[in-house]
Amino acid sequence: MRGKKYLWTLAAVYMAYLTHGIQAIVISQNLDQFVVQWGTDAAGVYKVIAYTGLAKFLSVWICGELSDKIGRKLMIAIGAVMYIAFFAGMLTTTSLAIAGVCAFMAGLATSFFDGACYPAAQESWTKAPSSAVILIKGVISVSGLIYPMLVVSLKAAGSWQVGLIIPIVMSVIIFLLAVVAPYSYDSELKDKRAKAKELKAAGKEVPKLAKEDRLDADAQKAAARFVKKPPMAVTVGCALYGFIAMATMYSAQQLLKRYGLTVVGMDELKAASLTSLYTFGSIAAVLTWAFLMAKARWRTLKVLIIDLAGSILAYVLVCTVKSDIVVQIASAAIGFFAAGGALQCGVSLMQEFHPGNKGRNLGIYYTFMGLASYAMPLIQSWFTADVGEGQAIVNSLLLNLGLAIVGAIFMVFLAVNYKKWFGVSAFSKKGENE
Repeated sequence: MRGKKYLWTLAAVYMAYLTHGIQAIVISQNLDQFVVQWGTDAAGVYKVIAYTGLAKFLSVWICGELSDKIGRKLMIAIGAVMYIAFFAGMLTTTSLAIAGVCAFMAGLATSFFDGACYPAAQESWTKAPSSAVILIKGVISVSGLIYPMLVVSLKAAGSWQVGLIIPIVMSVIIFLLAVVAPYSYDSELKDKRAKAKELKAAGKEVPKLAKEDRLDADAQKAAARFVKKPPMAVTVGCALYGFIAMATMYSAQQLLKRYGLTVVGMDELKAASLTSLYTFGSIAAVLTWAFLMAKARWRTLKVLIIDLAGSILAYVLVCTVKSDIVVQIASAAIGFFAAGGALQCGVSLMQEFHPGNKGRNLGIYYTFMGLASYAMPLIQSWFTADVGEGQAIVNSLLLNLGLAIVGAIFMVFLAVNYKKWFGVSAFSKKGENE
């Protein structure tokens, strides 16, 4: 970390994703209440969830580019304001159309966070940037662990609306932290613009940088590792992995509680515990992978191969053995392997195989992520309207299994060719100069 100066920056980043952990599941966890409040059915609520993904799909690439141009502070502050509007809208609206608009705003807000927070975390924790990123998943998981059980308790007490008031307060805190925190990138951007302004005032030409010089120091260092540059198809594959990682994580997060209720026949509390077990697994994975990547110097690709292999096994279990205990174990396993930082590791993998501006790379990767978070709830809505909610959930989980298999095949291909491109094995430890 670059000293204590950037502790407030990291606090803003992690508070943003602590709140995002609630935003990601708030609609599905309160599905029954929103069915009544909006005068719709389960398929209608899943369509509202899809609007969150549509906004992310349309905006996250732009937000990545915007973050590189205007800096991190303003992006995070705008995202916080949009979150306040989203949660307030969910709390008060009785219109399905307005709920859709609010969900779209939540997806847009998340794009603002993603475009700024991931780079800001890496720039503030320079000694272990991969760990800084994977810990984002850790704080998301804390929300996912606590919030489902909180919803059950608040519902039993007849005050489920408190579950929406809490993240409004958290969003206000994000805004305040964003305003007071310093950002190294913003400072560098300000200095570059001041220097360019001085040169122009002196009548001197502002030098145009070569392509490699336009990269930041981290990207230049990553590019220098290549023995042979991977083909563009690899970069495209890394971006497409964003879709796979999001799909296998997001739909399970949205559906496990409903799976327990409608397919396995669990009561409300036990079904809600599936989401918490899923989240507990993801927290355990974040701690495990953060340690192994920072201390044991495991490479990102090694972690992703293990994650995808474990995801395949977990989805096979949850789709074939519908007993309480097996579903509970499988839910924790899905959390560990599919949601325990696999998505965030994909960001690091994208940067490793295609070094460039972090905001731009993140924007490309998260565009495919956003497509998944739009497509999967929409597919679930179609399934539900066609075959009923229970079978629709099973079909969605089987689709996740197929996507995990495709992802595993791609990662094995990268591992086989890794030495040709980088001169070392994908399963070797990182060197001190990497």
